[in-house]
Amino acid sequence: MTPSEQIDALIAGIPDWRAETFANLRKTILAADKDIVEEWKWMGSPVWERDGIIAVANAHKGKVKLTFQYGASLPDPDGLFNAGLEGNARRAIDFFEGDKINARALKALIRAAIEFNQGKKASKANKAPAKTAKKADA
Repeated sequence: MTPSEQIDALIAGIPDWRAETFANLRKTILAADKDIVEEWKWMGSPVWERDGIIAVANAHKGKVKLTFQYGASLPDPDGLFNAGLEGNARRAIDFFEGDKINARALKALIRAAIEFNQGKKASKANKAPAKTAKKADA
């Protein structure tokens, strides 16, 4: 089964309002950038990536949690992050029954995460040590 099929099955198996919320989050994430890739990691977690992990989502009892890998480094002008605020790297958005998804703000946050990943990737490439030739033994 592909990661996308596994995510489809996960959503189909959620028996309440969380299924629709999860499906709408997924749709919004994928609409933010055409090059986002869906993955299935950590024994059953949907993950969205582009140049690194953007976010992971899980349906918990009473909520759907969307956790951004480097959320603490992202601008959040719309104040979407409402969980994991004490963490050094991650930040999350908990969606509860009746919550509406601010698609515009979420897409902006997704794009900021992609830009962060791309900047991190570029920084690593610039810091890579130059290969040096080994000296022949005399």
